[in-house]
This record gives sequence, C-alpha cells and structure tokens, in this order.
Amino acid sequence: MGRVVSRTDLSAREPYRTKVHRNLEALRRMVAEGRFAADELRTGVELELALVDEGMEPAMLNHAVLDRSASDLLTTELGRWNLEINLPPRTLPGTAACRLEDDVVSSIACARRSAAVVGATPVTIGILPTLGAEHLASDKLTDDPRYDLLNRQMVDARGEPFRLDIAAPSGSRDERLVLDVDSIAPEAACTSLQLHLQLTPETFPAHWNAAQAIAGAQVALAANSPFLLGHRLWAETRVPLFEQAVDVRPVELRNQGVRPRVWFGDRWASSVTDLFEENVRYFPALLPMVDEEDPLAELEAGSAPQLHELRLHSGTVWRWNRPVYDVADGVAHLRLENRVLPAGPSAIDAVANALFFYGLVRALVTLEHPPWRSMTFDAAYGNFVAGAQHGMDAQLFWPGMGTVGVDRLVLDRLLPLAREGLRAWDVEPSVAERYLSVIEARCRTGCTGASWQTQTVAALEKDGCPRPVALRRMLDRYISHMAGNQPVHSWPVTSDAAGVTAVGA
Repeated sequence: MGRVVSRTDLSAREPYRTKVHRNLEALRRMVAEGRFAADELRTGVELELALVDEGMEPAMLNHAVLDRSASDLLTTELGRWNLEINLPPRTLPGTAACRLEDDVVSSIACARRSAAVVGATPVTIGILPTLGAEHLASDKLTDDPRYDLLNRQMVDARGEPFRLDIAAPSGSRDERLVLDVDSIAPEAACTSLQLHLQLTPETFPAHWNAAQAIAGAQVALAANSPFLLGHRLWAETRVPLFEQAVDVRPVELRNQGVRPRVWFGDRWASSVTDLFEENVRYFPALLPMVDEEDPLAELEAGSAPQLHELRLHSGTVWRWNRPVYDVADGVAHLRLENRVLPAGPSAIDAVANALFFYGLVRALVTLEHPPWRSMTFDAAYGNFVAGAQHGMDAQLFWPGMGTVGVDRLVLDRLLPLAREGLRAWDVEPSVAERYLSVIEARCRTGCTGASWQTQTVAALEKDGCPRPVALRRMLDRYISHMAGNQPVHSWPVTSDAAGVTAVGA
C-alpha cells in the first residue's frame, strides 16, 4: 500500500483477474522450486500510535508531527490522529529483546518530542477512548491519495453507510453502540501492535496454525480497548470494530455467508499458497491495478518477481494472521503477520506480548501432537471471540484441558511452552524471564490494559465524574503511567477521592 495511486490507475477487472492468477502461478512455481530466503529467524514489529491534544481529544496533526521528526521509523496511518512506528527486522537470540524494548521506548520518545512542538502527545492504546462520532468522518482520514482511493472504493463497494453495532457481552453490562458512518475512518480507531516472523513455505503452515490456535489467549491477555465513543463494550472492542469498519458486504451478502474482509479464516492451513489462493477466490479486488511486470518472465530470467497485484490484493484482506510475500535485496521471502494485538499499554508490555507470541508458536510447532490436530477450527475461532469479549475473564478451550479460565490455561500450559520456545530461539534466560514474568503477573493479578481502564473509569464515576470526564482523566493517567514504562499490572487505580484500589483486587 505504499504505492501512490489515483482513481485513473484502476484497470478493468478482467485483465486484473488474469494478472493476479498469473501471480498465483508464479508463486506456486516458486514454492515448488524452493525460490525463497533460507530458514532463519527474523522478526519485525509495527506499532501504531494515537495523538491527543492537551484536553485528551484526538489531535489531527500526524503530518505536522512527521514534519518535525528526524526519525525514518515514523510514518502516517489511516487517521489524521494516527502514526506508525516501523522498527527494523531483527533476530531474537541473546539480549535482542531488550534492545527491541529500548527501540520502542526511544521511538515513542522521538514522537513525543516532535508532537510536543505542536501541542500533541502520542499514546499507545487499542482504541482512543475520547474519540467522538465527529472524528469518524471521511475528512478525518490522512490526506494521502492511497487512503482516499481505498476509502472511495470501499464506500462504493458497500453501497450504503457502514453500520457499527457492538454490544457489551451478554450478562455483563447494558451498553450498546449503534452508529452509521460514511467512511472507513472507524478503522483508524483500531491501533495495534503487529508482529512479523519470517518463514519458509515448508514451515509457514504449522506456524500459521499455531498463531490461530493461540489467538484467543493472546487477545485475552493483551486486551486494551474497552471503550468506544463513550460506551464500555468488549475487553478488546478493536476486534468487532475493525471487522465492521471495513465490512463492504450489505446485509444480503452477509446473510448469504459471504466472507468479511477482516477474517479469521475457516480451516487449518496445509500450504501457504492455499491462503493466497483463498484471498483471490473469495474477495473481489478493491484496487484492481495492473502492473507491467510479467512474473513468469521474471522467474525464467532468474529473478524474484514482485507479484504486485497479489501483494496489493492480499493487503486489502485483513486476516488476523496474514501471509505476506515480499522481496528484499532481490530475494523473495514469506512472513507471518500477527495482527491480533492492540497497541500498549507500555513498551515493556508490548515486548512481553511479542516474546510470548514468538516463544509459544516456536514451541507449538515442535510438539508431536500440536493443538490443531485435536482442536476444531471453530473452537479456535470461539476462543478468539471469547478472549476479545471477556479478556482475562474468558473461558477458553484447549486440548487435554477442556474449557478453562485464561489464567489457568496460560500459567499451567502456555507459559511453560513459551519459555521452552524462547530457549529454542536462544534468548538469554534472564531476558526471557523479564518479559514472561509480565505475562505471569497479568494472570495472577487479573490486570490488563482493559481492566485497568474500566476500573479506573468506574472509580472516577463512583466519585461523581460523568463518563466523558472520567474517560479524559483516565487517559491522562494512562499516558503518565505509559511514559514511566512500568507494566500495566503494577499501575494503581485511583479516583479523585483519596483511596487507592489495587487492580485485580
């Protein structure tokens, strides 16, 4: 999506279909002939930020902040209040994870310095709780031709307003948001932490299956998006919001079972090409642009084709675990992009979430009986929804354990596996313990970013604050704690009264 495009670039769909199927043919040949980068551990991290002003309202200043930044790691994102940090690829052995944390801290600090010049502050949070309906209009999208074009294409494909309809989980609270919007701007409300892992065609399917199997536990442990437009909804409201914000299906197509563009999937993978082929088979092109490259001719010449059409199309199918094809230094490689996690709360929390993921998938793919052999795909999806709805209060299914609480599943089964996986990656034991101890403490306290936010707002409301005021005050405290880079399970919950309540108590 980095290419500058205009509406006049859009080609007729039939030439596009022909070309994208030629891309698939080239990909299948490359897999069969082993034309990919060697099997080596390389990871990547993308972290999205929101900008707020002194009143904790969204600050539509991303270009102004970038104009004042010397960092080449910062870039724009969909909303005018968004920025993204793209950290360079790295390996994990030794103390590399600590350097990752240092890089996250320094990148946020760089953004903070640049934002301060224009009266803004960056925050890493799943959904900015002070967003209002007025911020979800098309004029709040970043001024960039690619975003404008994508918005226009998706609005045209939808043919009617996008409907946001999200209710708090049954039996927990009587809160519900229903809103029609005229653009894909609500997608920009979803700020996330995206993890990349380089793989080969042979290793990709098992790692993708592992990532799908643990998605419910991931989102439950990291939930950080309980508020949207003043409503307290899911622990990770970013999940239904993202699904609905770019859902180009009218009601009739949803009733027919047409797949949404934000998609968990419907089966375990046996080949990486299956996933790319599903993207082409099930989803109409939003940006049907045809490049001049002939991918098969590139293969015959001994070069790695760019597969422009396939890459652009797959970038508009937002799988929660997405296959990525790329070319670097003339060599093709495959990556697994894990999109489950929200941003924040602190840098150490983010790196703990990353190390838990990398360690756990490494351990799972080496098991003699991995979970996807005895777990239905529907059960994995059910875990994902339950984790997003209830956070640490979710009940999740796991083979050999049945349906259990998140804390028990993680402490008894997943955390020991994550430790084994990090050992297999040659991560320094003290470094692994620094981050996995954060995950353990979340389980023992029951505290996530979502629970801290909701308990803080509840304490403020009990002290007499109306919900909008409580959200602003909570966010102000959140930013202060975030800047101190202490894990969220150690953050105190306070109201305007003198009392202090421990999270999870």
